[in-house]
Amino acid sequence: MKQTAKALGLTLALATSTAAAADEIKVGVIAPFSGPFAQYGIQYQQAIEVYQAQHGTRAGEYEISFIYKDVGGVNPDQSRSLAQELLIRDRVDYLAGFTFTPNALAVGPVITQSETPTVIFNAATSAINAESPFYLRTSYTLWQVAAPLAEWAHDQGIRSVITTVSDYGPGIDAEKAFQEAFGARGGTVVDAVRMPLSTTDFTPFLQRVKDQAPDAVFTFLPGGPPTFTYTKTYNENGLKEAGVTFLGTAETEETNLQGLGDMALGLTTAYHYSAAHPSDLNRAFLAKLAELHPEAVANWASVGAYDGVHLIYEMVRAAGSDGPAAVEAARSMAWESPRGPVQMDPETRTIVQNVYIREVTRNPDSGLLENTETGVIATVGDLGWAK
Repeated sequence: MKQTAKALGLTLALATSTAAAADEIKVGVIAPFSGPFAQYGIQYQQAIEVYQAQHGTRAGEYEISFIYKDVGGVNPDQSRSLAQELLIRDRVDYLAGFTFTPNALAVGPVITQSETPTVIFNAATSAINAESPFYLRTSYTLWQVAAPLAEWAHDQGIRSVITTVSDYGPGIDAEKAFQEAFGARGGTVVDAVRMPLSTTDFTPFLQRVKDQAPDAVFTFLPGGPPTFTYTKTYNENGLKEAGVTFLGTAETEETNLQGLGDMALGLTTAYHYSAAHPSDLNRAFLAKLAELHPEAVANWASVGAYDGVHLIYEMVRAAGSDGPAAVEAARSMAWESPRGPVQMDPETRTIVQNVYIREVTRNPDSGLLENTETGVIATVGDLGWAK
């Protein structure tokens, strides 16, 4: 009865609130702007500003504005409360952001009831979009990058792997995707290690890997401090020298990459974006970002938000504030992104895109480390949707 009352309250509040100006569309962005993951909220906002600087603040007849809310970190209750606040008090027409899977999942019932298109800039568990028809995702899923990496690794002659992942939804998705694809090619997963999300010392886990001497170790951790610490520990504990190849996703992401130093050279990841992507559109994106925010560093968070704003603009052009019509229009959209060609999958509502095999190299001109694209697996969708 309490849940019914809450639902009715939200419906009545939305139905009776004073409508926003006819030519204004508000977008609420829920992301971490404080704490250890604050960088990603900041990157979302920077990318939004870049997009609006390049394309203006209007989509068709509508003026687009953004309202930012700080969720801090993994906090599903706060995420849900902020979504309700944005919908009821701020009267937003769209929601966006969502770095972490639990935070994204928490707003599912709210956006379904209010029929609010919600664009996920990062959260990468495949199951999210099945929880509401109003989720759309412009980032990626762990199945989308981990399964192609497993197949590529086997093609390179790697036959035994240990998987090491953070023990929560995305990590488990990454583990399952890699194991299934690697096993299907005939590879052997020697061990599967799940590390507590709160882990700050990865030495025991990587020593366990080193002791078993596989051809490679595959890892996934949440972006930010954990990826930096894990990668640093891999290097400092001699796994590379022991012949254990590093296979990852975002573990060499750009905001941490320079801090890893020369030990990062040669590390291999599979991901949907590199700031070193060689295209005119990416160079224009990076140039405008540098102009507006000279100290900014572009990575997956930046491009997820940039393309998320593009999707919102196109939905607004097609349907204004009509949520169901906006989602329907989004299903068939395709465009050129700073990451390369992308399109929405009409069934999963997750972006279909290239997955790039990347190797850390040092740029001979700038002297900086970068994720150089050495291969591409084209037009990959969410391989975990039907799992």
